[in-house]
Amino acid sequence: MQLPLYYNEEDEWNRALLLYDSVLREINTKLEILNNEFKQAHQYNPIEHITSRIKSPESIARKIRKKGLELTVENIVKYVNDVAGVRIICSFTSDIYRIASSISNQNDVTVLRVKDYIANPKPNGYMSYHMIVSIPIFLTNDVIDTKVEIQIRTIAMDFWASLEHKIYYKFEGKAPAGIKDELKECANIISFLDEKMLSINESVKHYHEDFNGGVAMSSDTPLPVVSADNMGSSANSLDALKSYYGSVAED
Repeated sequence: MQLPLYYNEEDEWNRALLLYDSVLREINTKLEILNNEFKQAHQYNPIEHITSRIKSPESIARKIRKKGLELTVENIVKYVNDVAGVRIICSFTSDIYRIASSISNQNDVTVLRVKDYIANPKPNGYMSYHMIVSIPIFLTNDVIDTKVEIQIRTIAMDFWASLEHKIYYKFEGKAPAGIKDELKECANIISFLDEKMLSINESVKHYHEDFNGGVAMSSDTPLPVVSADNMGSSANSLDALKSYYGSVAED
């Protein structure tokens, strides 16, 4: 990844890229652990999928220029908060706040800024939950707090945002008023859809709790598959371990 810096700062930029790549690995690992914990504890995974990226050189340069700053590595690290970015896609709006809270509560995560575009959508209808957090990256002889932007949204919100971006790109950011109005109307429909699906999900959970004697269950959770190559972390794997142990003892 090349950035047209005004000065020869190649070593500094490569070090910054190392940190941004590392912070993406850190946050992805944290999210994977949280998702696995939810699966084990609640038989439910709130995260549908995760994407991550390092901002393109063009976008970084555009942000620095917009702020009226000189294009240096120091200014990029200090003033561009979303060089490293993660997008988390959830099923329901309740999952968004649950995940945001779980991230914030980790003692090595410092929340620098939060923008709740779900409670307060943008004028064009955009909805998402944004966090800028800092996570320490441990190097050989140093520990460096590194920023990453986290966006959390539902499948429906992501659908709208992706198509809105493509449509606006065709108009180079200057879409006709009629198109803007229709996109805003679609955003309202998306918001209603999210609320309706959340309501249905809550009803389904209550039904399962009543049906199973107070134990919530998820119909889309697959049964664990245990093999000698890859044992799961369920009771079945414990039985498998006991079985293997007995076989070893007999040998």
